[in-house]
Amino acid sequence: MDCILRPRRVSGAANAWLALGLAAVLVLALGLLSCRGLDWFLLKRSLRGKFGEQDWITTQQLADWLADKKRPAPVLLDVRTPAEWEVSHLPGARRVDPQADARVAAGKLAKDAPIVTYCAVGYRSGAMAQRLRAAGYTRVQNLEGSIFEWANEHRPLVRDGERVTQVHPYSAFWGRLLAPEVRAPVPPK
Repeated sequence: MDCILRPRRVSGAANAWLALGLAAVLVLALGLLSCRGLDWFLLKRSLRGKFGEQDWITTQQLADWLADKKRPAPVLLDVRTPAEWEVSHLPGARRVDPQADARVAAGKLAKDAPIVTYCAVGYRSGAMAQRLRAAGYTRVQNLEGSIFEWANEHRPLVRDGERVTQVHPYSAFWGRLLAPEVRAPVPPK
């Protein structure tokens, strides 16, 4: 006695319900993923498009470099406004005006000094890194994700030499990239 299994026909209505159910599961899954993650993905793609020729360094690579006492630390250039700097910055960084000429920003650094630029998310520091490269500085890297990603990973931040945990959000729009616990209040305009 042979048993032949024949596929069961599914009605169009059942297919529609199945598709609707799968769509709902997909929407729910995407909703559970942080919109912040999608924002970061899109932002990083945009930055890579705008500053594709830049050398980049990840927050993990920079943290490892700074922890390696056998290696000279890079010069950290914070390319943000005084108001942003006053909330927090990376330990050992020095602030430079976002519009500064590369030679002014670099000061008396040798052309082959290791330099890492950062700002809030990477646009202003990317522009500064470009200017530094054009001025002949050969070891310039832009911190991918800049201080926002650094803070989101709960890496060290300081203000007046004291450890702090919050970052200036730049604006309500950009501040949404910061985890709530590291986002300082948006300053009034």
